[in-house]
Amino acid sequence: MLHEFATVSRIARREDDKIYGYQRPEVASHIANIANYLVTKGSMLPNAIVVAFDDVVEFLPSLDSRSEGANMGILKIPIMAKGQEGTRKPAWIVDGQQRAAALTKAGVSGFMVCVVGFIASNDAEQREQFMLVNSAKPLAKSLLYELLPQTNCLLPASWERKRLPSDLLTLLNLDKRSPFYARIKTATNPNGIIQDNSVLRMLENSLSDGALYVIQERYAGQAKVMITQMLEVLNHYWEAVARTFPSAWNLPPKKSRLTHGAGIISLGFIMDAIADRQPMGDTISVSAFQQDLSYIVPACKWTHGFWELGPGDQRKWNEVQNTPTDIRILSNYLLVQYKSLVWSEALRAS
Repeated sequence: MLHEFATVSRIARREDDKIYGYQRPEVASHIANIANYLVTKGSMLPNAIVVAFDDVVEFLPSLDSRSEGANMGILKIPIMAKGQEGTRKPAWIVDGQQRAAALTKAGVSGFMVCVVGFIASNDAEQREQFMLVNSAKPLAKSLLYELLPQTNCLLPASWERKRLPSDLLTLLNLDKRSPFYARIKTATNPNGIIQDNSVLRMLENSLSDGALYVIQERYAGQAKVMITQMLEVLNHYWEAVARTFPSAWNLPPKKSRLTHGAGIISLGFIMDAIADRQPMGDTISVSAFQQDLSYIVPACKWTHGFWELGPGDQRKWNEVQNTPTDIRILSNYLLVQYKSLVWSEALRAS
């Protein structure tokens, strides 16, 4: 009967770019495996299905069963009649959608399963409970990255640290003026060519000890101003990257190491290095970023040629991998190229 009053809220975006829903797509193979198990002798589902109700449900406690902390009673759940399929159901499955689907697929006449229910006053509360329930499980991180900016509850520290970079990532992906517009692959934008985790790591690095860190410190307590300033730097810099390497910027990672994790993260460090050279408080224009990016153009082999990463370390353009070691090597190489050329020009000017 669960599916007669409960549904699944799939994550998606409306036309106004606001997110709704929170559940990942069904995994057919996972559901089939559970269903096959359920028809075996002695099968059981020890984990409860978690359901969020809206306030149309009614609990009628039994007065003679009152005990400390709990009451027995009857939960009245309205179930729509036949012909009312378009009517909104009063409950959503917050956790256990694969198990619930498997129960239906297995075709068993009855199966004892625990259900934990709570009344949620709005979609945001459902979303928060969904994230808290799944924070310790192998849930797709891209799904959680998109949900983070839409939540206000206290989350585990590891996720709290990702709230601001996730917010910036979402804004970069949705703003038509952004060079990243619709280019970051997320749960609601599966056709993006740049992995969300690559952009997130670039943002986290800068927030830790780079241009975004400086802005965060300067505008502490002024969230809106802080984010506006961060987006200005990010949009100006990555627009400069797109103009400096137009061909490589418009290719997918398999054809360009610029849109690959190694390229995005490495160029994030170049952004911080360029910003560090500018006078404190000055807005860095797209042209100023372009001018400094010109120093590393000869060293970059995004789509063809060989990287000269050091003595005895020559690699074909696509042999640089998205691993911590390769990212560190490429980042250091580009930083050395940039700083040595900047210093050489400064010496000539003096």
